[in-house]
Amino acid sequence: MIMIIPFLLIFSLLPSLSIATPTITVTPTSLSKSGDTIKLKWSDISDPSELDWVGIYSPPNSQHHHFIGYFFLNSSSEWKSGSGSISFPLINLRQNYQFRIFRWTQSEVDPTKMDHDRNPLPRTKHLLAQSGEVSFERLNGPEQVHLGFTEREDEMRVVFVAGDGGRKVVKYGEEEEELGMMAATAVERYEREDMCDAPANQSVGWRDPGFIYNGVMTNLKKGKRYYYKVGSDSGGWSSTYSFVSRNEDSDETIAFMFGDMGTATPYKTFIRTQDESISTIKWILRDLKALGNKPAFISHIGDTSYARGYAWIWDNFFNQIEPVATQVAYHVCIGNHEYDWPLQPWKPDWAAYAKDGGGECGVPYSLRFKMPGNSSFSTGTRAPATRNLYYSFDMGSVHFVYFSTETNFLQGSAQYTFLEHDLENVDRKKTPFVVVQGHRPMYTTSNEVRDTPLRERMQHHLEPLLVKNNVTLALWGHVHRYERFCPLNNFACGEMDLSGKKQGGYPVHVVIGMAGQDWQPVWEPRPEHTDLPIFPQPKRSIYRGGEFGYTRLVATKEKLTLSYVGNHDGEVHDMVEILATGEVLSGGEETESPKTVSKGGMASPIFSQVVKGGSVLLLGAFVGYVIGFVSRSRRETPASGNNWLPVKTEEA
Repeated sequence: MIMIIPFLLIFSLLPSLSIATPTITVTPTSLSKSGDTIKLKWSDISDPSELDWVGIYSPPNSQHHHFIGYFFLNSSSEWKSGSGSISFPLINLRQNYQFRIFRWTQSEVDPTKMDHDRNPLPRTKHLLAQSGEVSFERLNGPEQVHLGFTEREDEMRVVFVAGDGGRKVVKYGEEEEELGMMAATAVERYEREDMCDAPANQSVGWRDPGFIYNGVMTNLKKGKRYYYKVGSDSGGWSSTYSFVSRNEDSDETIAFMFGDMGTATPYKTFIRTQDESISTIKWILRDLKALGNKPAFISHIGDTSYARGYAWIWDNFFNQIEPVATQVAYHVCIGNHEYDWPLQPWKPDWAAYAKDGGGECGVPYSLRFKMPGNSSFSTGTRAPATRNLYYSFDMGSVHFVYFSTETNFLQGSAQYTFLEHDLENVDRKKTPFVVVQGHRPMYTTSNEVRDTPLRERMQHHLEPLLVKNNVTLALWGHVHRYERFCPLNNFACGEMDLSGKKQGGYPVHVVIGMAGQDWQPVWEPRPEHTDLPIFPQPKRSIYRGGEFGYTRLVATKEKLTLSYVGNHDGEVHDMVEILATGEVLSGGEETESPKTVSKGGMASPIFSQVVKGGSVLLLGAFVGYVIGFVSRSRRETPASGNNWLPVKTEEA
């Protein structure tokens, strides 16, 4: 009996000596809409390590290594105590979410498994804790709403995504509280089997895309603001949005134009995302607010989401552009990161077509957007044909043309025939200016040597069409910089008249792929000194810079102005003016020599007041993207983050 009492006393003390079990909780557990913020809290992590991390899972039954994103616990200032919290927004993927904490040791770091920034991807061998599920109140409700023009000027198309395939409509009208008109919608979807390669057709990349709806609002009055919403009584309705219809009686044209923007995610993921895309959308929102009741549209010329086979990136992209794409038509053309794959049907040996599409073979791009016209190109697989390849439309005084640099553009192709017929039949009395857009540039002074054979074919087959038909502007993406050329034909600038002004007839080529993607090639080095970081600027290159941003196009029947707006300050840094006579001016005055990157410039009168005021519109849709962002390592580039550096253009 004397021996038993001490034993019982020791046994009774054991619970207080045991190690606590790690926990992770999430609040709230139900969200009303995409972009709402959650808070993850964890505690009782013993011997916390800088490699401890939390994985983000949707759907909740995903295998451990199929996380869509992650944070390291040291993102929280309290992590060394074994407790902490992180807040960030969630996008509705039409499935619930779950969160899991893992311990990852230094010995398990695998240098062969890296993300795009050459950081090792965390491993999932040691699970510490997992949360309950987080859902959306309207899991299947309409999301990702965006507008687009049709072939008719009195129509506007609206496209959106929902989690079910039931009947949904568009309600619209001239009064916000009286949406008395209704448009039916068509619905499509694509399946995992439609993807042509990994990661798009693998579990780590594939997520159910939902059902893609589109409806057309018809019989719109000219230049009138309309209100609309999409959905159904049973499945729920979107918010009420508004847009201003096109006005064929007006010669004024306003557009916001860029390429290669991408999207940001509020967490780390398998691939590099584009944080600068947030600033691009922010400044365009400012400009839209300044327009009031003037119609406008957006032109995104290739490399739209940079999903590259990871389906949830498309969801992030459409949620990020929704604040602008619900106000104005959002127009696109196809880029290498939407389409390219090893077995694509047209892949000549001189074209640098690789695996840039991540196995999507153009399918998400083709179904998630619906552009005017009916251009298509067979994939050669069970997947639907690739769409939205080439089309055109008029707005105000400008005729806009889009084409594909990823599919056959040579003489004799269907695309070439379209371009030839379209350009030859432009009514220059109605639209004195013609703007042609494609993804890979015909001209660039960046060191993009892989595309040299493709550029040579474009110059041989397409440039004569542009010159013959007096194309005003040729806009390109792909190179993640801004560069403006003189009016060009076969590398030669247009002739000067006796007064020293440039003559018309040749297109002004401008590379505008600087909207978000932060990988940038160096400028073309000197052939005799390729190892030295001096990048001469040839005479044909009037202005070039590494600043993130976008361009604004403003035109009347007398003059077209293209302005380059920098993301670091929202101001104009370069401008070209082209008169209806064909005369070309730079920066509002004659320019005879190349310009380096320089601050300032002349703003278009339509935007000068708001730009000079320096106002910044920060919408709530983007606040969540900022909260919870963690530092991510980036390759050092001539212009990274918000550091804006002049580009050296001549030898010291």
